[in-house]
Amino acid sequence: MTEPSTPPPSGARRRPLVILLFGGRSSEHGISVVTAGAVLRAIDRTKYDVLPVGITQDGRWVLTADDPERMAMTDGRPPTVEQLMDSERGNIVVSVDPTDRTVVRSERGTEPKVLGEVDVVFPVLHGPYGEDGTVQGLLELSGIPYVGAGVLASAVGQDKEYMKRVFSSFGLAVGPYLVIRPREWQADATGARARISRFADGYGWPLFVKPARAGSSIGITKVDGPPGLEDAIAEAHRHDAKIIVEALVRGREIECGVLEFPEGPRASVPAEIPAPDARAYYDFEAKYLDSTPGVVPAALTESQTSEVRRLALKAFEAASCEGLVRADFFLTEEGRFVINEINTMPGFTPVSMYPQMWQASGVEYGDLVDRLLQAALRRTTRLR
Repeated sequence: MTEPSTPPPSGARRRPLVILLFGGRSSEHGISVVTAGAVLRAIDRTKYDVLPVGITQDGRWVLTADDPERMAMTDGRPPTVEQLMDSERGNIVVSVDPTDRTVVRSERGTEPKVLGEVDVVFPVLHGPYGEDGTVQGLLELSGIPYVGAGVLASAVGQDKEYMKRVFSSFGLAVGPYLVIRPREWQADATGARARISRFADGYGWPLFVKPARAGSSIGITKVDGPPGLEDAIAEAHRHDAKIIVEALVRGREIECGVLEFPEGPRASVPAEIPAPDARAYYDFEAKYLDSTPGVVPAALTESQTSEVRRLALKAFEAASCEGLVRADFFLTEEGRFVINEINTMPGFTPVSMYPQMWQASGVEYGDLVDRLLQAALRRTTRLR
């Protein structure tokens, strides 16, 4: 395992120390580890020192091996932080004192070991307890710059209900949906089911039943009729107490990446996600395990390309995003773009669309990682 080198003498120049933070408590733990491996491989070690810190599935921050190869998929399964941690003992501690950015390894019965002074955190965390504003809030309290969206934008990007409300208020078209909150389900599950049935009567089948605050197509079920509804609700509730039900939007799936440059955010060339032959929609396996990539650039007219890039930037600004976003749209049969969602920390796996779109736009993978780190280092943790 590689640890940061001994800090240079006071006043001497040193490389910025990056904490690459991954894993986490969500159901997307494994994909976060795979993403971290790709980012770790790409970070320019002549410009940055790197400290790989994993968050275990029970929430501990631990030091892990600086070895991207161990973070790759094996037989279609992602590794866990627990498999990568260098010891079962000892936690990584980041100070919440904004005047003290030291990162310490603390182990019961031994003197804490200072690992360095962190300059920026790259949180490649997906899902709740990482991509939803929780870790971002901790880093704001600690006064440590970090890659990606801030607290509000992260929370909005994680919650499909409030994401749609924000987008609608900014004039972006969203598809029909309804939300079943935990208290409604607990107080009157029968009435909630009836509300879903009325929604289906109005918009027709199929419906998509989803956890309101999960990503990577986890917990999502396409329901073709009433017999499958109960199982779909139960599956969504396995991941979130709040669920969202969406009507089918018929159209092509188009994605567009947004990246922050010194002069402001830019949109990438768009990509199209063909419907997988053996599945009903673009599910978890299609995103992360299949070898068939999306089509980059998407086969759109010049005006359609211009429009989806404009809308991606509008979504980025509407949610007050920073750093990066992948914006996902439907291009309807009538030629209108309907926004499905944004992802404030999209995957960086070898088949992920965000880096592919930027590669097609002239930004290679290593440069993409560097630009994200530089954008984070330019920002402050004060209100902005």
